[in-house]
Amino acid sequence: MVEEGGAPAGVKRELLFVQGGGRAVHEAWDQKLVDSLRRELGPEYEIQYPRMPAEDEPKYAAWKTTLERELRVLKPGAILVGHSVGGTILLGVLAEESLGRDLGGIFLVAAPFAGDGGWPSDDLRFPADLGARLPPGTPIHFFQGLDDEVVPPSHVELCARAVPRAHIHRLPGRDHQFNDDLSELAHAISRLDAPRQLE
Repeated sequence: MVEEGGAPAGVKRELLFVQGGGRAVHEAWDQKLVDSLRRELGPEYEIQYPRMPAEDEPKYAAWKTTLERELRVLKPGAILVGHSVGGTILLGVLAEESLGRDLGGIFLVAAPFAGDGGWPSDDLRFPADLGARLPPGTPIHFFQGLDDEVVPPSHVELCARAVPRAHIHRLPGRDHQFNDDLSELAHAISRLDAPRQLE
């Protein structure tokens, strides 16, 4: 028996949430975003929320190792969500590695652009063909608060140019932490399965 959304009955949809960087971000800040998603998505989703290494000083190589380990054990159809620099590093990893399985969707929240016009970085720079390197056929969404004082909204415009097929969501009144409310993102996740319900 298959439930709506293509998942077997009784099997939860997996979601991997990649935290941002900074002191105590995992517990003090991004946990609130994960809690918001759990409330909005309900019990049909199982959210994985690993603690990333040296969160106060994120390094691409160390975070990539952790992400590769997490990505290897995800089931087909899993959804990826990355906040802030976690979203940037997630994009970098996905552009470099082939997962060998289908993803349900990729969602980036307040993710800095790593390249010309974006944040300078010694260990990560998006390739010029970023959009072409991301998993084909996988829905990609960028969410940006227009009141973000950490990552300027101009970054989402750079991301939009780099990944032309992505859906861009510009939300007025939302700060870098999205006011601890990811209801719009949860709504977009819930809509992923809408076309499949007719199958």
